[in-house]
Amino acid sequence: MSQISSIFNKLNKTGGKAFIPYIMAGDGGLDNSEALVFTLANKGADIIELGMPFSDPMADGPVIAKSHERAVADGVSVNDVFAIVERFREHNQSTGIVLMGYTNPIEVYGYKAFAQKAQEAGVDGVLVVDMPPEEAHELKSELDKLEIDFIFLVAPTTTDERLKHIAKIATGYIYYVSLKGVTGAGNLDIDSVNHHLSRMKNYIKLPVGVGFGIKNAEIAKQVSENADAVIVGSALVSIVEQLSGDKDKMITKIGNLSNEISTAIN
Repeated sequence: MSQISSIFNKLNKTGGKAFIPYIMAGDGGLDNSEALVFTLANKGADIIELGMPFSDPMADGPVIAKSHERAVADGVSVNDVFAIVERFREHNQSTGIVLMGYTNPIEVYGYKAFAQKAQEAGVDGVLVVDMPPEEAHELKSELDKLEIDFIFLVAPTTTDERLKHIAKIATGYIYYVSLKGVTGAGNLDIDSVNHHLSRMKNYIKLPVGVGFGIKNAEIAKQVSENADAVIVGSALVSIVEQLSGDKDKMITKIGNLSNEISTAIN
């Protein structure tokens, strides 16, 4: 059983829901990112999605796109991301770590080398935003060999037939993109989210995490009623953008928001 599956199994036994925050590796400095990973884990994160910087983050809205730009401008590499995970694993082996990014940097690294390094660093899952399941078999093969979960996105527009296909290849959990558009856009329609969650669960037996549009504890609590996990990205990344020059204040504010959300959904 993978680390991610174990996390969800433990939560299921207590009726708990997973809190999955996202931050961009290297945004505001590698030291800040490392400190934030520890803060998130200490403030209730069950799994942390760690962004891998890319120069053309087409699926991301302005807040997260700018975090990519800042990290790329600072020269943050895939190996820097692995280094953050390695240092975190020296002190924490229980919180899940998922690397989230785009195909190009992984292709350049090489699928086999990427998977091996991820496993050595202590990565539990990988989510590649722009890699459709039809093109994912080579990377999946390398990740499967090392028991690293391969997580996929599902959107409101995903058809039933495509859900069946994703169900055959995805492991760990499904990331349900609750809004049409890019990250950080719009406001959530909870009834619509619940409708699509119900439809998805006809085909997908993995836990489903809901992301996009979750900005505070109140919205997170509503989403958690029917989702297995709540994923929060832009609300946290915007704090990094605003306060990266004041590390203590940034860590405190992100820690407080994370604690509020984690407490609300459980």
